[in-house]
Amino acid sequence: MAERRDDDEKESRRILERVARETVPGASFIARAAKGARDHVAAADADRSDPIEYWGTRIGRTLGLVVAIGLLAWLVYVATQGG
Repeated sequence: MAERRDDDEKESRRILERVARETVPGASFIARAAKGARDHVAAADADRSDPIEYWGTRIGRTLGLVVAIGLLAWLVYVATQGG
């Protein structure tokens, strides 16, 4: 019973710490989203000890971003042409 209470307390502390990190004063949602997008494209989560994985991830994510922007531009172009 005491062990379960300790586990629940640890879980509660972990959740509270995460909420505190995510709600840093002065950091707006847009700033956090932009930082997250930049870190994603720059492959901040990739293993830097493996250069092939690191550069492959960066290249793939950058190409994906370029393709997505191109498709969005094409969609806007087609929508504004009226059919």
